[in-house]
Amino acid sequence: MTKQKESFVPLLPLRGMLVFPTMVLHLDVGREQSVQALEQAMLTDHLIFLTTQKDTSIDEPGEDDIYKMGTLTKVKQMLKLPNGTIRVLVEGLTRAEMKKYVSMENYFAADLELFKDDEEKDVEIQALMRTMLEYFEQYIKLSKKISAETFATVSDIEEPGRMADIIVSHLPLKLQDRQQILETIDVKERLAKVIEIIHNEKEVLHLEKKIGQRVKQSMERTQKEYYLREQMKAIQKELGEKEGKTGEIAELTEKIEKAGMTEHVKMAALRELDRYEKVPATSAESSVIRNYLDWLIALPWTKATKDDLNINKAERILERDHYGLKHVKERVLEYLSVKQLTKSLRGPILCLVGPPGVGKTSLARSIAQSMGRNFVRISLGGVRDESEIRGHRRTYVGAMPGRIIQGMRKAGTINPVFLLDEIDKMSNDFRGDPSSAMLEVLDPEQNKTFSDHYIEETYDLSNVMFLATANDLATIPGPLRDRMEIITIAGYTEVEKIHIAKDHLLPKQIKEHGLTKSQLQIKEEALRNIVRYYTREAGVRELERQLASICRKAAKMIVSGEKKRVIVTVRNLEDLLGKKKYRYGQAEMEDQIGVATGLAYTTVGGDTLQIEVTLTPGKGKLILTGKLGDVMKESAQAAFSYVRSKAEELKLPDDFHETCDVHIHVPEGAVPKDGPSAGITIATALVSALTGRKVKKEVGMTGEITLRGRVLPIGGVKEKAMGAHRAGLTTIIIPRDNEKDIDDVPESVRASLTFYPVSHMDEVLELALTGEAK
Repeated sequence: MTKQKESFVPLLPLRGMLVFPTMVLHLDVGREQSVQALEQAMLTDHLIFLTTQKDTSIDEPGEDDIYKMGTLTKVKQMLKLPNGTIRVLVEGLTRAEMKKYVSMENYFAADLELFKDDEEKDVEIQALMRTMLEYFEQYIKLSKKISAETFATVSDIEEPGRMADIIVSHLPLKLQDRQQILETIDVKERLAKVIEIIHNEKEVLHLEKKIGQRVKQSMERTQKEYYLREQMKAIQKELGEKEGKTGEIAELTEKIEKAGMTEHVKMAALRELDRYEKVPATSAESSVIRNYLDWLIALPWTKATKDDLNINKAERILERDHYGLKHVKERVLEYLSVKQLTKSLRGPILCLVGPPGVGKTSLARSIAQSMGRNFVRISLGGVRDESEIRGHRRTYVGAMPGRIIQGMRKAGTINPVFLLDEIDKMSNDFRGDPSSAMLEVLDPEQNKTFSDHYIEETYDLSNVMFLATANDLATIPGPLRDRMEIITIAGYTEVEKIHIAKDHLLPKQIKEHGLTKSQLQIKEEALRNIVRYYTREAGVRELERQLASICRKAAKMIVSGEKKRVIVTVRNLEDLLGKKKYRYGQAEMEDQIGVATGLAYTTVGGDTLQIEVTLTPGKGKLILTGKLGDVMKESAQAAFSYVRSKAEELKLPDDFHETCDVHIHVPEGAVPKDGPSAGITIATALVSALTGRKVKKEVGMTGEITLRGRVLPIGGVKEKAMGAHRAGLTTIIIPRDNEKDIDDVPESVRASLTFYPVSHMDEVLELALTGEAK
């Protein structure tokens, strides 16, 4: 390697490029200092030092902004272009290192040290040259961007250093890598580095080729699918199927994205959508999947109504829509109050139990309105298949979700008031037990992850406020009843019925029949007579039907021109409704022997029950008639055994049970009767028949009896008291343990009744019987 000295050569910084020795190329020069350096070179020996900028963004580079190692070149030609730029043709001469940076008047110059390659070629250099050429040839074959002529030209070069420089100039390297080769003075080292670079570039080309093949295959597959889809579109268009599934898939995808599903459900929906896209439209499975997707999209997943927790407003709505029902209204207002304080409360499951027509369903609707929630109702009467609640498996023909999911879709929000009507009317058979399926729905610990067989994905029911209605609590299975808060609606008193008729039912019927308040008026006394003589019920349905009948007759009179205004009074009531249907007060007209009035709690509310006992000569048979259930039969047996044990105290013959047959009958024999509260009534009627003492006509009684004469507590005191009030009784005998239940009886009923709590049958007989034994 030889070194030469050259003093103060003009310096030209290059931006984004590098010149190797022996290279000839054109440069465009535009910067003022560079132009001055060129002109200075042309004035002297046409030599100029070219070095590369480290940062291409700098317009006026200094000493630290350029590489020290560059190339001493000779300017072969210079041409000024119209835009002011100078185009020059330069030829690289040799490597040069800047030893001193000099600032002239209008340009920069450098004191250089020159490096000239050794021309000697030993065996190692020859081996390196051959390897480099072999690699370069392989690279050219892979790249196909360098012509064969270029390789031939490179092969003819004898100088190893020059060959390395020329090869590097043809490779797509970064500027820093080229600079590194330029700065490598030693020829052997330079050859080794170039071989390494070519080898790396070959590996990169191999990878690029592999990637290119994969991309090509993917593109070919995509293009094929696109072509087939376009063909399918054309075929479907010809068949009149519009755009087939393509537009439908896009629409369904958008709907799934907007439905607000949980991530798990969304992924399941998209999987089904992918299947739907692949299944032919004529396939039966296509309609099954589409129906399933429609259900998933239609269900509310996040949409909720904002609860209106204004207690005063809720109270006004409940009072406006319903008269009475104080306990139920209090419970709803308590729920709203707690929710307002806690901001989060799982919906309670309230079960409204009461006779038909007392307003259970309409009360549920008012609760929803008072809370500002959507209302949805499903009827469970006659449901005997578990799949009615949980839905059918999608593999079945005609599969549908269960009624719970159907109700949620109908509600449109995740927090409606959901009414499960007639929950006591569910039955079971070989298809399963629907009441067991309801356990998951109504259990606050489980309904957060309710699973419907059709939907398959879990659905959150924890925000729903469930309400249930029932006529008879006894027919609701124990586990299901345990999950509900029971609120009993006993029925309405006569005063309440008149209020309801005046404030709610009559205005509603007048409006429905196209009348006005001025065209039809019903006096309060006439309303009272309708309640007493034309209805016998705990609720108000029959009362509403009678008012509707009056409205129809009034409408006929007005339309025919017979009258312009109808006023209903006690006098003309029979002309409109016919003869009285019921006798007000079912109590006996006079005291009788062997007939006692019991109190019963039926599905239509409280009622009275006449129990008759007659004695006939015989052999001591006990005959029971009136379609009595097992419980009442056992009560009759217990009452008869009690009377036999008290024969001496009651002054009865010792052998009365051997000389006469005792026939106990409960009228309305076709109606099934059962219940644990007729014991003392049967015993009283028995004693009356055997002793000849009369039973007081105004006395009603309820309670179970033991063999020793103890009176046991019963249920439904409130309902039975209201039934006794309707029947015109004035004295009620109840078990002493039920004394606490008297407070539940409405004040208007309590005022007209006298309650006698008793603990033993002797007290019952003393209160109920009159006269001396015969």
